[in-house]
Amino acid sequence: MKKKITCYQLCILLTIALISNSTFAQEKEPTWEELSAQYEFPQWFLEARFGIWLHWGAQTQPAEGGGWYARHMYQKDVGRETWGKGAYDYHVKTYGHPSEKGFKDVINEWKAEKLDADALMKYIKGLGAKYFMIMANHHDHFDNFNSTHHEWNSVIVGPKKDIVGEFEKAAKKYQLPFCVSSHDDRYKEWWLPAFGADIEGPKKGIVYDGRHTKADGAGKWWEGMDPANLYGVAPEFRTKDWHKKVDTNWMNRHIELVTKYDVDLLWFDGYDFPYGKYGKELCRTYYYHSLKKHGKIKAAVAGKFHGEPATIKDVERGGTNEIVNVPWQGTLTFGGWFYKENKPSRHNARTTIENLVDVISKNGNLLLNIELYPDGTIPPKHKAIIDEVGEWVNLNGEAIYATKPWLEFGDNLFSDEELLKEGGAIGELDLEVLKKNKKKEHFNERTITAEPYRHNEVRFTTKGNDLFVFVLNPKAGKIELPTLGFETKFNNKKVKSIQLLGGTKKVKFKQYNDKLVLNVPKARANEYTAVFKLADVL
Repeated sequence: MKKKITCYQLCILLTIALISNSTFAQEKEPTWEELSAQYEFPQWFLEARFGIWLHWGAQTQPAEGGGWYARHMYQKDVGRETWGKGAYDYHVKTYGHPSEKGFKDVINEWKAEKLDADALMKYIKGLGAKYFMIMANHHDHFDNFNSTHHEWNSVIVGPKKDIVGEFEKAAKKYQLPFCVSSHDDRYKEWWLPAFGADIEGPKKGIVYDGRHTKADGAGKWWEGMDPANLYGVAPEFRTKDWHKKVDTNWMNRHIELVTKYDVDLLWFDGYDFPYGKYGKELCRTYYYHSLKKHGKIKAAVAGKFHGEPATIKDVERGGTNEIVNVPWQGTLTFGGWFYKENKPSRHNARTTIENLVDVISKNGNLLLNIELYPDGTIPPKHKAIIDEVGEWVNLNGEAIYATKPWLEFGDNLFSDEELLKEGGAIGELDLEVLKKNKKKEHFNERTITAEPYRHNEVRFTTKGNDLFVFVLNPKAGKIELPTLGFETKFNNKKVKSIQLLGGTKKVKFKQYNDKLVLNVPKARANEYTAVFKLADVL
């Protein structure tokens, strides 16, 4: 026989339920600081050392005009931003005057008609890349994903494809960690030229399409869409409420990005959390989402942060000047990030490999950008370079993946001061410039215009008890390595044998108290950096 619940007992049960619900409702999610305190960098990133990025979006559609085309097409005079020189003239000639056809129309022209994410990912995997990144948006405020918070996205306009989604599917198929990059934190100021007008000529005073309204789209391809959602509102109408609305929208778009898609790493172009507290909240949500999903934080955030815990330091087109004890990443591209026909390449296979070696010797990863044509294919002249890089990476993977730096990153280091002296007289001004550059990390890459490394300059990596020696610019013959002698501060063991990776014969050498003399063989698998394995010497 069932017992009846008395009114008193019912009140008690209701009180307990209310207290429980209240406690649950008041339970706070962990803060960024609390998540940072338990954070551990993902093992895949610590071991990867080499990744591929596709910095690709609507700004690749114009064949010329620089990597900031969307901004510079509204500027006859780009001032110090010389990489955008000629964008205005090219736009007028190709699309029409920016008072009639603006960047929104360039987006509509971009179709990505030959994009095959699966084929590209298979190729990238074959290059030896251990992770992959696709651009989610650039400073142009256009999303390459299926955003429900922003109508100006690649599913609605232009390609009519979920670009991030297609690459996510391919990356997971080929078991590569999937990363996305966001560059949208500066769009408010970046777009201001779109609200201007010519100051001379036949179109003088006629405002550019940044001032077009939703009503102006009647009967046009963009009917029903609001240009203000792409360019922002005109400067004179930008209130505090508008700024807050934009910041909140940015946060919501990116929270959707990192929760809808299975993102292993989120990369920022800026030097701090984008939009301050909004960027920090995004990162907190991203890490908490990962924690709930996996039971631990498997996600990562990278950017040009300065000492921010639980983030990966990023260096654009450059590298550090010393071994860094925390995970970091250098980025590299051939031309100007977006492919442009009139932009010469700063790199070939040799310089790309040398930059990779220098980065990994200092505990970093190199993320190499492949600049795609607007249709989604790789330019043949770049593919030829990338193929050679991939061949070298696959040949020398043992000395690259999951390695750690040695006590020194290199030997026979050729200082810039020596380089200048070899070229002739060196002045005080030259020395001051060099001192300044020595402290620089961003944009300090060595390119095809740089003086080649001397034949005896090397870099080191380690794996277990093995030491790997990278001869950057190898030439057949003997080189001396002072760091590898018996009586040095490194307490070196006796070297029993040396193997050239990709070679079949043992390498000749002699070890003395003050140096190791290594014989670089003439017969090598390729002409680029030669890698030697010194087994069981650590």
